[in-house]
Amino acid sequence: MRTPVYFLSHGGPNIMYDHEHPAYHKLGEIGREITTQVRPRAVVVFSAHWQAGRDTVQVNTAELTDLIYDFYGFPSHYYKETYPNVGSREVANRVLQSLQEAGIKAEGVNRGLDHGVWASFKCAFPEENPLNVPIVQVSLFKSEDPLQHMRLGQAVSKLRDENILIIVSGMAVHNLRDMQFTWGDPRPLPYTVSFDEALKDAVMTAPGADREKAMAELLKRPDARQAHPHFDHLLPIHVGAGAAANDAGKRLWTFKEGSMSWAQYRFGEIRSGFNSTL
Repeated sequence: MRTPVYFLSHGGPNIMYDHEHPAYHKLGEIGREITTQVRPRAVVVFSAHWQAGRDTVQVNTAELTDLIYDFYGFPSHYYKETYPNVGSREVANRVLQSLQEAGIKAEGVNRGLDHGVWASFKCAFPEENPLNVPIVQVSLFKSEDPLQHMRLGQAVSKLRDENILIIVSGMAVHNLRDMQFTWGDPRPLPYTVSFDEALKDAVMTAPGADREKAMAELLKRPDARQAHPHFDHLLPIHVGAGAAANDAGKRLWTFKEGSMSWAQYRFGEIRSGFNSTL
């Protein structure tokens, strides 16, 4: 069977230290599902924090990858965090080939992992549950076109037949601007609730043209710009929906908190012979 596709809501880098937060525990559960049940040979990951060109995608071809500390105003020890990882030129070249065959302009670059990858992976794959497979990061487009990003996912979907896992990392609802109004009050804002449920409905629409339409129309909702003043944290799930092809989407869990939602998703099922613990 094909590997599934996961969408991780990753939050800020502080989630690494907030071991009492329910999202920290849920990311850990998903990580254990991946290492013990999916057991991929490599991971291809798309993050909200890397957008290349309007019509061009970049792929990290480096075998040894540094970390990018792409956040500001945190204590000094945040910028000393490590996450041991290796890339794979072979997998990166497979990604480049798949994109080029789909008519997508793509180029290889040497780049580190941004915190949308490594901070969430430190929660999902801590020292006691290491991932231990190559990680190849791929950019989004520098656009807000949902169909373009779904085509991007479709282009790499066939890698799932090679036991390569696709993970997309963003946030189900992500409004940093409104955090100041919710500080100390975890009750979700109205748009957090409405958009989080609309996203679930779109993802769980029957695969095919109907789901593609529902995913695209999310960006046209009246609450969309409240839930996502910029769509960079939403568009990874469009990549995931494209990579899912005919596989159904499922919300594994959600947690609505102020102007954020930590919803986690999976497209597709676990291999035959395994039962999901989520």
